[in-house]
Amino acid sequence: MLEVENIHSYYGGAHVLQGISMKVPDGRVVAMLGRNGMGKTSLIRSIMGMTPPEVRAGSVRYNGEELLGRPSFYIASKGLGLVPQGRRIFPSLTVVENLMIAAREGQAKGNNGAKWDLNRVFELFPALERRRKNRGNQLSGGEQQMLAIARALMSNPSLLIMDEPSEGLAPVLVQQLRDQLIVLKQQGLSMFLVEQNFGLAMAVADDVYIIEKGQVVYEGTPADLNARPEIKKRYLGV
Repeated sequence: MLEVENIHSYYGGAHVLQGISMKVPDGRVVAMLGRNGMGKTSLIRSIMGMTPPEVRAGSVRYNGEELLGRPSFYIASKGLGLVPQGRRIFPSLTVVENLMIAAREGQAKGNNGAKWDLNRVFELFPALERRRKNRGNQLSGGEQQMLAIARALMSNPSLLIMDEPSEGLAPVLVQQLRDQLIVLKQQGLSMFLVEQNFGLAMAVADDVYIIEKGQVVYEGTPADLNARPEIKKRYLGV
C-alpha cells in the first residue's frame, strides 16, 4: 500500500502541496482529479523523489517503508512504475529498444504473478508489435502513450503511477486507453491515476480524490462523486 501523509512541498517560497494525505491500497485503482495548476504533478514528483518540488514535511510510505528523502531510482526499485506527463519516450530508439531499456524482474502483482515481458506487452498493445521496429519519433501520439505505459509495465511494477495519460489524445484513443486500463485493473495491478479527463477516471477508479490549490477537498468513490453535482461543478467544472 502507498500511504501519503500530510505532505508539504515547495517550489522555492511557493507552498504548492499543503498537507495532502491519500492512500492507494493494494489491488485498487485510485484517481486524483483536479484542474491545471492545482498540484497533481507536484504530488507525483513528491512521491517519486523528484525535485523540484522540495518536500519539507510529511511522510511517503510504501508497504510500510518510508520513501521520503530516498532517490528516485531507489523508489522505482521498490516497485513503483511511473508513466510521466508528456510520455518522455526515447525518440531515437525503436519500440523494442524503448521497452527493453526499462525491463527488470521487479515485484509484479496480480494476474497470478505473471511477469511483464515483450510478448505480454504486445498482447495488451498489439499496435506496438506492428510498430516494433519504428523509432519513437515515428509513432503517433496515441502510440507514444501506449509505449510510455508499456515501458513502465516492463519494469514489472507492483504500483503503476500515471500522470495525465489521456493528455492530447483524441476521444477514440481515450476510449482505447480506458479499455486497456480496465484490463490492467482486472489483472489486479494497483494504479494511481492523475487525470483531468473525468470520464476516464470515473470509468476505471475504485476511489477518487479531488485536489484544489494543493489540498485534498474531496475523497470518496466514483458513485459518491456522481451523486454530488455541486462538488463536480465547483472543483472540476463538469
